[in-house]
Amino acid sequence: MKIGINSDMGEGFGNYRICDDEALMGIISSANVACGFHAGDPIIMDRMVRLAKQKGVEVGAHPGLPDLLGFGRRVIQMDAAELEKHMVYQIGALQAIAANAGHRVTHVSFHAAMGNMVNADPDMADIVARAIATINRDFIVFSQPDAEIVRAARKVGLRLLTLFLADRAYDENGHLVSRKLPNSVITSTEAVAERVKRFLDSGTVQTIEGKSIKVEARSILIHSDTPGSVNLAGTVRRVIEQGGGEVTPATVLLN
Repeated sequence: MKIGINSDMGEGFGNYRICDDEALMGIISSANVACGFHAGDPIIMDRMVRLAKQKGVEVGAHPGLPDLLGFGRRVIQMDAAELEKHMVYQIGALQAIAANAGHRVTHVSFHAAMGNMVNADPDMADIVARAIATINRDFIVFSQPDAEIVRAARKVGLRLLTLFLADRAYDENGHLVSRKLPNSVITSTEAVAERVKRFLDSGTVQTIEGKSIKVEARSILIHSDTPGSVNLAGTVRRVIEQGGGEVTPATVLLN
C-alpha cells in the first residue's frame, strides 16, 4: 500500500518556531508551507523549501486568513472574491520562493478558518478552485473528504488528495471535533499508532462518541503544532512501514 504523510510546516514567525521542522521534514512526504498570513515569513518559507528539496519532500502552499495573532483559527468575514485574492497572493509568494530555491509547488492545503470556509461554502469553494486551476492546473488540492472544495476541485478538473488527520478527533458525522473541547487533539503516540493501524487495516476511525466511521483518504496528516509532532509523525511512518506500506509523495500517489 502506498500512502502519503503530510504536515503543516514553517508555522513560526521571525525568531519563533513551533516545532523541529528539520526533524519533521525527514519523516514526511509532503510539506504544506505557511505563506506568511497565519504564520511564516519569507525567511522561514525559504528555509522550508530548501530543506524540502534536500530531503526529497514535495512542497505545497498552506494559505490561511491574515490572522497572525490568532494563528488563522479565527473567522474573518470576507466575501468569496476577497478570500480568493488572499489565497492567490500566498500561493504566488511561495511559488516565487520555491523557484528561487530550485524547487516547485505541487499542491494547496488550506489552513484552519480559511479551510473551514472553503469546505462549507459552495460559492467560495467554486471561486477558489477556479483560481487554483488558473494558476496551475497540475496543482493537487489536499482536503478532507466530503468537503465543498472537493466537489469544486473535481468540477474544474483538479486532482485531489484526501486526508486522514491522525492527531485530531472526529465526530460521528465525520467532522473534526472543535479544538475547544477535551480530547480533540490527540498527543499520545500509542493512540496515534492505534488510529493509523485501524485506518490502514479497515479504512475506519473510531469517533469521539465511540462509533466506527469510514474515512476515504490517501495521505495522513500530522499537525506540526501538535505537542510531540515529530514523535507522532515518526510513529505514523513506523506503523505504515511495519505493515508493509510505502510512504509516497502526492504526485506519485496520483499518477
